[in-house]
Formats: sequence, C-alpha cells, structure tokens
Amino acid sequence: MRIDEAFDVLQKTVDEDIEKTRLARERRDLFKEALLKEPDVLETFGSGSLSRSTQLKPIHDVDIVVVYDPDEHPEWGSSGPSAEEALEHIRSQVNRLLSQSKGTHATVVRHTLVRNHAVKCFLDDPDDPEAFTVDVMTALRQPDNSLLIPEKLSARWVAANPEYLIALVAEHQRSWSYFRPLVRLLKQWRLDAPVEGRIKSLVMEVLALQCLPKVGNRSQGLKTFFTAAATRVNEGVWDPAGLCGLIQPDLDREGLSAAFAKAADLADQACAAAAEGSTDEALRLWQEIFGEDFPAPATALKSTSLIGAPALITPRPIKDAPQG
Repeated sequence: MRIDEAFDVLQKTVDEDIEKTRLARERRDLFKEALLKEPDVLETFGSGSLSRSTQLKPIHDVDIVVVYDPDEHPEWGSSGPSAEEALEHIRSQVNRLLSQSKGTHATVVRHTLVRNHAVKCFLDDPDDPEAFTVDVMTALRQPDNSLLIPEKLSARWVAANPEYLIALVAEHQRSWSYFRPLVRLLKQWRLDAPVEGRIKSLVMEVLALQCLPKVGNRSQGLKTFFTAAATRVNEGVWDPAGLCGLIQPDLDREGLSAAFAKAADLADQACAAAAEGSTDEALRLWQEIFGEDFPAPATALKSTSLIGAPALITPRPIKDAPQG
C-alpha cells in the first residue's frame, strides 16, 4: 500500500458519513429559517466546526448565531440581568417555533436548557448521552463586524467573532486542499495524546492554522505541523480574532509539547524512510503516530535458526583465561 492510500484509509475512519453530515446541516438550517422570520432578528448563520467543515464524527451538536436588532432590545449589551434575559428570550422563541408539542414552524425540540453562552436545544432524549442538540446563541452586531454575546455566569456581554475563524479556515483550505482533512486527523490524534486532562478541539484547529503549511503533501505537512506546534503551544493558544483571550487556560502545555515533539521525531523518520524507498517502514512509523486505524504491514519477525553443522564441527578456540 502506498502512503497516500494509507492516509486515505485513515481519513475515512475520521470523517463523518456524508448523509449524517447532510442531516446535521438540515437540522441547523431548520433553526436558522425559523428564527430568521422573527421580527426582531436581523440575521442567522451557522458557526462551530460544522460550518468550518472541521468536525469529527459522530456529529452530536451544531451551532447557530442569531443576530438581533438592537433597536428592538435597547437594554441588551450592558452588564447586568440583560445577559440572562437575552438567553431566556431566544429560549422562548425556540419553544414557540420549534417545540415538539406546539411548534408553529416545526415540531422537533424536546427540551431546552439555558447554558452560559447559548440555549441548548435537544432534538433527542436529553438522557441519551449521544443526544443531538442545536446550540442557539444570541448576538448583537458591532460596528467592526464582531459580535456581543451574553454570558450568563458573569452577567455581562462579551466580544466574539466566529466568522473570522470561519474565514481563516476557508482561506487556508483554498490555498491547500489537505488543510481541513488534516485538521480532522489532528483533532482525532489529540484524543489519545499523553497529556494531563483534555485538549479542546479548538486548540488543535488554531494550532493547525498557525503550523500547517499551504503547500506540499500530507506527510510533509504533518511533519511541519508537529515540529512547529511543539514550540508554539508553549506560548499558549489564543483566539485568532484577538477578542476571547486564551482558548484553554488549563491546557497541559508541557505535556502536549512533549507529545508533539515525539510525533515530530516519528514523522521525520517516516519521511526519511519514504525518501529511501522503505515504504513499509514509513507506514509503520505513521501508524505509531495515529494508531491502529492507520494501515501498516506488521513488523517482519527475524528468523532464528539453530547453529548449523559446520558450526558444531568447528573446534572452540582454547583461551588461557585467568579463572581457569
């Protein structure tokens, strides 16, 4: 098997089925269409990994942003109770439009739950650990095109710009067709990385924007990424839009840097083996990085044979050893 073919096999294990992806988009678009008809809503758009096409399977949730007319809600945007009030407002709209019992647009939402920044809408049984949800976020558009979104716990409105990240990912993909697929591979890799605690998906995506190249094949691109990320992660991973600060303050930077460095060494060896024509060895090295889902031939066992007859016949040299 060629190395490109092996990467194709790995990609298929990471990427979601096209029909399930289409269903997730249809569910997201249903919310966008319903809420856009509300008189106080100016626009709706998808956000999150599905909108950037960097999602892993299975797709359990999708995100939408609902931008409201500030003239209809003059009290929004200021610190205080308006943050929670905005979330309750969108919750009531969702229930009226889409609740399973009395939705006027569709009957799909079984339960809603107000979270810190969004309303989580359950389309499946909320007790199901894999229940599909749509996270609906209230927002106010600012003059610089960023957004103000409510934060329930702090009772304030905070700046964000999810569209900026969507644009960055799209631009990188236009330059290099491997970008989004490799982001998904790297997000999968993080799940088994030997670090303390979890690694947020967004951490890997931002590092990919910073450390993946815009030219070359997948092998060289991953080698470049792991080498650069091993150093870059020590600086912390920050919101590319410069609004939300450090993405994961509790990230085990030291552990992740070490994991990146080990992967970089293996990737370097794999690229060198491939350059020398040792494809099987290169495949085994990539498998060491990405696990058993990366196809590679088993290591050949070294044959062990008994000493042949000539060796038995050959007399053993006599040495004058001090121990006699």
